[in-house]
Amino acid sequence: MQKVVFLVDMNAFFISCEMTRNPKLQGRPAAVAGSPQKRTGIILAANYEARKFGVKTAMVLHKALKLCPHMLLVPPDHEFYQERSNDLMALLSNYSPLVEKNSIDEAWLDMTGTGGLFGPPLEAAKKIMEDIRVNLGLWCSIGISENKFLSKVAADIKKPLGITELWQKDVQKKLWPLPLRSMYGIGEKTAENFYHMGIKTIGELAKSDPNYIYKSLGKIGVQLQQYAKGLDFSPVKINSIEDIKSIGRSMTLPEDITHLESLKHILMALSEDIGRTARKYNKKGHSVQIVIKYSDFKTITRQVTVAPTCYTKDIYNAGFALLKKNIHPSKAVRLIGITLKSFDEDPISQQLCFFQRVQENKHEKIDQVMDTLRNKYGSNIISRATLMKNSKTTQETAQEE
Repeated sequence: MQKVVFLVDMNAFFISCEMTRNPKLQGRPAAVAGSPQKRTGIILAANYEARKFGVKTAMVLHKALKLCPHMLLVPPDHEFYQERSNDLMALLSNYSPLVEKNSIDEAWLDMTGTGGLFGPPLEAAKKIMEDIRVNLGLWCSIGISENKFLSKVAADIKKPLGITELWQKDVQKKLWPLPLRSMYGIGEKTAENFYHMGIKTIGELAKSDPNYIYKSLGKIGVQLQQYAKGLDFSPVKINSIEDIKSIGRSMTLPEDITHLESLKHILMALSEDIGRTARKYNKKGHSVQIVIKYSDFKTITRQVTVAPTCYTKDIYNAGFALLKKNIHPSKAVRLIGITLKSFDEDPISQQLCFFQRVQENKHEKIDQVMDTLRNKYGSNIISRATLMKNSKTTQETAQEE
């Protein structure tokens, strides 16, 4: 039986969510951004009207406003976006029992054997897209193939509202002639490394000597060569709350970042999201891990053991200490991530000294108040002084450039 895998990728998800509850944003340049009232922070998501002016995710807000001065700005509401994401995953589960959430706005579906219910892949994709549009008011693009990698590549080909098929039999004709930089997983620096090796197209990478690739770029090079051949054997896995082994958040930056202060601001926002999720599911972790991916595609991961925690300040402090200690000062960052893991099986049984209990109660009260206010009034109703200070610093740093 032919394997069929869909990748459903939501278009401009955060701002699209906002447009479902604020019709004034529709048809006008708009973006979700940190501290829009103070014109500080970064762009978290821009709609396609704003993108026509060159506005991009992770762009410093004051720079985005120079490109598009009349752009409407909306403060982020992560609780609302998570609710919309949950609605999306519930909708997708009506089409397949195998749904793997890749991020808040993206998921794979194993559609193998569903033809009798929903028709051929293209017809089924149209039904899913229309279902999402009608019932959630959101736009998506869908990639169709027999594996996760090719479906991801296909989903990126046409946006917004695109449905693209890319099968193994099409790889040589459709994928191989393309430049390496256009392949999912290859950044600018990695592409340059391949160029120096005399490899400029996806097809040339696929046909290169594997030993040469391994000696030059190691395991990541071999993996990329497999992708260039259209090969990916990883299965679509079901996500289950009960099976949560870690809670992580990451952000890919379309524009490389070199300033530690900008990364610090993003790390705090990611830590906030992790802390809220950990507290929601009563998870306390013994370990905090960060991942830094540079513009040359080289990645480092570092972790530290901490006292069992679900508190934002603990997660952020541990993560920033790792970031500050391990970041390369002369290299640009294209992705940053942080993860809380090694969860306590029985957090209540953890014995703490008196000082630890006092500190934990202090963190708990702060986080409980913030969670309660955000759940009732939205994510932007309250913010930490660190985030506000970092937003200001980010703007000042960018202005100095």
